Amino acid sequence: MFEQCRWLNEPDRWALVPDGLMVATNQTTDFWRETHYSFIRDSGYFFGREVRGGFTAALRVRAQYKTLYDQAGIMVRLDEATWIKAGIELADGEALLGSVLTVGQSDWATGPFRGDPSDFWIRVTVEHGVLRLQASADSQHWPLVRLCPFPVAERYWVGPMCCTPERAGLDVLFSDFTVAPPSRHALHDLS
Repeated sequence: MFEQCRWLNEPDRWALVPDGLMVATNQTTDFWRETHYSFIRDSGYFFGREVRGGFTAALRVRAQYKTLYDQAGIMVRLDEATWIKAGIELADGEALLGSVLTVGQSDWATGPFRGDPSDFWIRVTVEHGVLRLQASADSQHWPLVRLCPFPVAERYWVGPMCCTPERAGLDVLFSDFTVAPPSRHALHDLS
């Protein structure tokens, strides 16, 4: 599936390997718009593929988070001012499950992750102006993380995302990337 992706902000060090996509972050990379910090950053790494209409995308993410704001996960993007990034982010001294929804300005929601944050799965479904975000410790049970409005568009970009606002050198392995028609599971169906 990674063969269909293209880079926004191609990192200096990355490779498609038998296990998936390896990425090493550079210094001061991030995605953020205005809220609280009053700056705009669109320098993080995003390896996205185009999807037309609704979809469900899933991804496995493996990384060792060591420095404040180290982050890796999935992104859905329309343009520089309309996107969501979600995954594990180091904040308040621990690796938290987080998501940033940006429609003009960014918000940020975090919470604990029940499982090993250095090896997790993340899944996003977009359909009819709604985005459903789920995370899993085992790729079998998918608790709801976030349900939010997201603009209806003819096409979206979806794929792995990572960045390190405070350092360089986060090594991330992304794998098991799938994109399929929108999930028909009920909202609180954990499968």
